Amino acid sequence: MTQGKRIAFRILFFLYVAAVLLLCFGRFDNAPSVAKTLLGIPTDKVVHFVMFFPFPILAFLAFDQFTDSIKSSLLFTGATFLVGILLALGTEWGQAHLTRYRSGDAWDLLADTIALTISSLIVLFRDIYKQKR
Repeated sequence: MTQGKRIAFRILFFLYVAAVLLLCFGRFDNAPSVAKTLLGIPTDKVVHFVMFFPFPILAFLAFDQFTDSIKSSLLFTGATFLVGILLALGTEWGQAHLTRYRSGDAWDLLADTIALTISSLIVLFRDIYKQKR
């Protein structure tokens, strides 16, 4: 990957993290109402899944030069997953303790964790496949 692409992906990654923080801590009183469920799943949980799914993918695109072996791929993916979990925990804790208009929710954290797990596995398998070629 060229240096220009790497810089662009890093900027995109940090803009994405800023957007997640805005979505988690923003006040959206005048937002239009949406359906309570989507395919039987609470819409709020679908939104959390969609918000956190890109984290490992964008992290990999921004910092993939650190994955030149299977061991480094495992370490990088594990570290990325843990940082994503810390971000999810931090947003839920912050909503519960730093705002009066939001609440922390363990089910939101579960949706975040499922998204991070699936996305991390996709990144890991893709990177290992790339190395074996």
